Amino acid sequence: MTIFEKIVAGKIPCRKVWDSETHLAILDINPLVPGHTLVIPKRNVGDELFELSDADFDALMHTSKIVAALLKKKLDVKRIMVAVEGFEVPHVHVHLLPMTEERSIRSLERREMSDQQFDEILKKIHE
Repeated sequence: MTIFEKIVAGKIPCRKVWDSETHLAILDINPLVPGHTLVIPKRNVGDELFELSDADFDALMHTSKIVAALLKKKLDVKRIMVAVEGFEVPHVHVHLLPMTEERSIRSLERREMSDQQFDEILKKIHE
């Protein structure tokens, strides 16, 4: 069972940004930027984006678009950067990075955030 399957099953806590019957969006616990969000299918449909069925790919991208629009509006950022790595967890997921300035993803570093900082971001998103 992957860490994402454990999160979906409620065995590991998460900070939910968005939830549907088929997908979940959560704050990354070691974000590259404040509001760094992961969009995951609730069912493990595979670990490589371009090997997904057309339906699973379309559903993940559609959900990512919905969550990106939410983040952009609620966090008042210039753009949402998107990345799909696929090496850390064998469960396909999309990284959404709210950006206030133009930067390369290679220039970003993981950061630690306090519970209060996470809570402030979630409050903005859920208002």
